[in-house]
Amino acid sequence: MPMVDEGWWETVLAEEGNHLDRAGVRGQATSGSRKAPHADAVSRTATNWERAKQLFALDQIVNLGVTACNRGGLLVEGEDLAGFVPFSHLVEISGQTDSTDRGRLMEAYVGRTLRLKVIECAPEDGRIVFSERAAQAEPGRRAELFQSLHVGARAVGGVTNITDFGVFVDLGGVEGLIHISELSWGRVVHPNQIVRVGQTLEVEILDLAPERCRVALSLKRLLPNPWLEIGAELSKAAAVPAVVTSVLSYGAFARLECGVEGLIHASEMALAEGQSVKEFLREGQQVEVRVLHVDAAHQRMGLSMKVGNQREPMVSAGGV
Repeated sequence: MPMVDEGWWETVLAEEGNHLDRAGVRGQATSGSRKAPHADAVSRTATNWERAKQLFALDQIVNLGVTACNRGGLLVEGEDLAGFVPFSHLVEISGQTDSTDRGRLMEAYVGRTLRLKVIECAPEDGRIVFSERAAQAEPGRRAELFQSLHVGARAVGGVTNITDFGVFVDLGGVEGLIHISELSWGRVVHPNQIVRVGQTLEVEILDLAPERCRVALSLKRLLPNPWLEIGAELSKAAAVPAVVTSVLSYGAFARLECGVEGLIHASEMALAEGQSVKEFLREGQQVEVRVLHVDAAHQRMGLSMKVGNQREPMVSAGGV
């Protein structure tokens, strides 16, 4: 299969990086941090970058103390190392989506010593990211896994964390990312609509970057791509059943029986004078639509609820 487009991979890494930066991965406690009495020592620790790079290269385990925390994770340090453990990489509480008690849960870690592995080492950015979950695998396991993983092959792993931009899957010592665009051939509003934490998934490997401990995964590519056949199956003149999946101010998205979604623009609805889209349609409503155009390459489709020049919808009374 073709390699992942570089632009796609860069976008994924940028989103993940922004997510981590907002959490404070550069080892600086944010203004809202919960601190131990000497937590400021984290920012003053002189990092031994040669040791950090060796720990990462050899996939070794190190013990570090937790000195502070913020909503994104823990600040940790040792004699010559300082870095960050993202919330999602903590064994006891990773995957918990309720943020109400997150501050209390994170505070409980301050003062503890954790067994960790380096999962990202970027001296040029002054950043070291650690993982407690990765340290559950024996030293050197990451190198073994990267030797066994191949682009285009299938793998099985458990969902460890769900974010706005994708889903993290533990492959047995290496964590891979299913970007939101690789979860389904249809439109995905949020990844938690598709998977849940703890779920076991079979995935396809899209790309590997051992030097950055990155694995790009796909869930949707294990299924036939409905966009490849949709142009031949659907006629512009034929009315087909659909279910409204979301209603917006400018239109609504509806899913066809084949699983793909299209946009019904407000101009393609028989709205009464002054009537809004949200007054006209509701999520879960069954309707009939006509396909106006299909852009299979970009997975976009335009739909209409009008018949010719008529102002009445074809069907709008279906149940939820």
